[in-house]
Amino acid sequence: MSRDAFPHDSHDGRETPDIPPHRTAHVQRSTPEEAVNRRPGAPQTLDLGDGRRREHLQDSDQRADSRRSYYVRDRAYLLRDSEIHSLKEIGKFRVISVSDLAKFAYDGNHERMNSDIRHLARQSLITDQTVEIPRKETLRIVTVTKTGHRLLRNTNQLPAGQPIYYGLAKPREVRHDADLYRLYQKEVEAIERRGGRPLRVFLDYELKRNLNRDLARLGPEKDNPDRKSEVAENHHLVLVNGKIPVPDLRVEYETAELELRHVDLELATRDYRPRAMAEKVSAGFSLYGRSEDTSRLRRVLDRRKITARILTL
Repeated sequence: MSRDAFPHDSHDGRETPDIPPHRTAHVQRSTPEEAVNRRPGAPQTLDLGDGRRREHLQDSDQRADSRRSYYVRDRAYLLRDSEIHSLKEIGKFRVISVSDLAKFAYDGNHERMNSDIRHLARQSLITDQTVEIPRKETLRIVTVTKTGHRLLRNTNQLPAGQPIYYGLAKPREVRHDADLYRLYQKEVEAIERRGGRPLRVFLDYELKRNLNRDLARLGPEKDNPDRKSEVAENHHLVLVNGKIPVPDLRVEYETAELELRHVDLELATRDYRPRAMAEKVSAGFSLYGRSEDTSRLRRVLDRRKITARILTL
């Protein structure tokens, strides 16, 4: 699905993400063993040869499986660690397909995921629905409700500066938007192989909103290429053919050397116009495509003599 460069594809403003006030966030690094034990739904197969230590791990599993209270105003929500983890993931990406949530958040444990989804939906924290997508197909998706958004915000579940989304902003683009979670997982694999650590994610809604705000402040100079380029640079973007292309997704991460970096990602589809693809490449975005679209997308780039890689989603 083609998304033209800014400003032609503006956000309708119906659903506004919440950005927590700035605060210093302390992130505790985990050992590999801790990471295994914390992963929702992951099987525990470690045999350390120490009865006391093994019993400790079993106790930890039981605590993770039990529900804790999260308070919003005068109501308590009882949630497992895996349920709060799913709520956070969905809130960061607005919409996630259930199949991708099972694969990446539950290590393929569909039974555990469905149990968590039912419990979250019963408490009105998420919406679980099946929607129609092109080619007469359907897609089961989950989104955070306004109540779930309030719980995440009020209990400070996400890092400072991480937007929290709820509801569907563009139902006609639901498949494209749901695929961004899978795109993120592919990119995070590469980041972690280099010793990095993902910190925050920003969808195009947020990037465009901030860009619109600063462009509006230019007033009569909003069409001045030099001033417009300055605004783009302030947002780590570039001016291309008089427009400022905005990526589908920006991933902010910390390198192995503890440097703060980001990567801009674009999910290109077979409907992308050649000019739009050329602008995304000129903007320096990493291009991904679905497996059924990549051959066509590569042919488009070859015809226009554009040197760029199309990574398979």
